[in-house]
Amino acid sequence: MTKEKKQQLSFAFIMSMLMAFCMSGILTALNTGFDYGFVLRWMRAFLVAWACAFPLVLLFAPFTRKLVARLLP
Repeated sequence: MTKEKKQQLSFAFIMSMLMAFCMSGILTALNTGFDYGFVLRWMRAFLVAWACAFPLVLLFAPFTRKLVARLLP
């Protein structure tokens, strides 16, 4: 695997993790509030969100790169 491919996969892994972590926390708080079980609900939501986010980032990244290249020549 090339260095560029490793960097792309690492970026997708970390970015999807950070986005899923933040968004699941915000949405869990908005939907259920802060109480004793908040952290458990958040972590459960985070794992589901991350399991969706990582493959979606990998799927949409090539399209997004091409779109950005067209929009910003």
